[in-house]
Amino acid sequence: MSDSSTKKRVALATLGCKVNQFESAAFLSSLAERGVEVVPFSQEADVYIVNTCAVTAKAGAQSRQMIRRALRKNPAARLVVTGCYAQVASQDILEIVEQPLCVVGNGFKQKLVEVALSDGHCDLEMQMGDISRSREISPLTVKSFGERTRAYLRIQDGCNSFCTYCIVPFSRGRSRSQLPDRAVEQARIFADGGYRELVVTGIHTGTYGHDLDPATDLVSLLRRLLEECPLRYRISSLDPGEISDELLELIAAEKNLLPHLHIPLQSGDDGILTKMHRHYRGEDFAELIGRIRKILPAAAIGVDVMAGFPGEDERAFQNTYDLLARLPVTYLHVFPYSKRPGTVAASMVGQVLKQVKDERVAALRELGERKRQEFYEAHLGETREVLVEGGGCRKPGGLKGFTDNYIPVSFRGAPGLINRLVKVRLEGLETAGVVGTMVEEER
Repeated sequence: MSDSSTKKRVALATLGCKVNQFESAAFLSSLAERGVEVVPFSQEADVYIVNTCAVTAKAGAQSRQMIRRALRKNPAARLVVTGCYAQVASQDILEIVEQPLCVVGNGFKQKLVEVALSDGHCDLEMQMGDISRSREISPLTVKSFGERTRAYLRIQDGCNSFCTYCIVPFSRGRSRSQLPDRAVEQARIFADGGYRELVVTGIHTGTYGHDLDPATDLVSLLRRLLEECPLRYRISSLDPGEISDELLELIAAEKNLLPHLHIPLQSGDDGILTKMHRHYRGEDFAELIGRIRKILPAAAIGVDVMAGFPGEDERAFQNTYDLLARLPVTYLHVFPYSKRPGTVAASMVGQVLKQVKDERVAALRELGERKRQEFYEAHLGETREVLVEGGGCRKPGGLKGFTDNYIPVSFRGAPGLINRLVKVRLEGLETAGVVGTMVEEER
């Protein structure tokens, strides 16, 4: 690159999931290697990169807002738009801007930095392609995840499920897995960079390895990661049918595989689950939670649940509420159904009024908060391992972190303990978690 290129100011905005965040970290790593100056998105830059999301209509609107914000800040800047909204709505993006811009599809993200720093004209078609034909995961390497103590390890992309409310199979393509050697190599890079904990993530993480030759699976990869790169690992979201006793027993046996699971339920009503194209029933989910609690009694169990899917009447909603109320889960991520153009559910009859959705969301969030507080309270008096993340308490010497089973805890300690593992006794509830006392610096 020329000397003038190395002085370009580049700003990056990321919306959406952990996979997007991993990919943006890869962009930043590559930009750093090329000597550009990375500036906050709020500042004037020569190049703006927007890594968009399309999981809901609101996410699409936020993506458009970020594009407009960049153009207002510097109308003469080079604008590069990528991510799921760019993949499924590139024509909509072109219609909201008058200047030339570059649109890079999800299947071409490995070319994004080259496109961003080029002085040439963007070839829209060349950088888009047909994502449904992609059979390999984009080769991206992350050197640094910023100032965080944990990083995301992307092992998979795409989804084959085609749930009726979801645009992701159209924006991300079919399920594609990272080769085990590459996943271990990326984990080693993070370990060399000082990271103590990795979140193993993907778009549909539980299908890892099924597309590889020879085929493998998530448990096999986790065993290899634990043996060859012994950091702490959390597992990102897994569908109910993908949580086997083998996986649960591995978590129980391995200290570095943390007792924390996040499971999308979406609905507890069998009729709604069928309309969603989800391949389990409410009682299947209840049986799974029972197995988890038997093998991992202290595990945090997070649940995704959607309110107001088309056709969800009061009885269907009550079935969802009652199922969650009786199960020993830890917290709920509650979302109102969002009508997403291009999905089957968008044209279904029985669309639920916004006011009704809002009421159901509020009820589920209140239930989730009760569950969360009950879980925290049940673990008071225990001493658990905590990865220190930074300042927590408002008092001098305040630190914060998460226990192995995902309880946020604040406690007193020296700043030099950040990114260290310590033992903390959990002593009392506070608004956003638990207050504790450090009893041992472990490693």
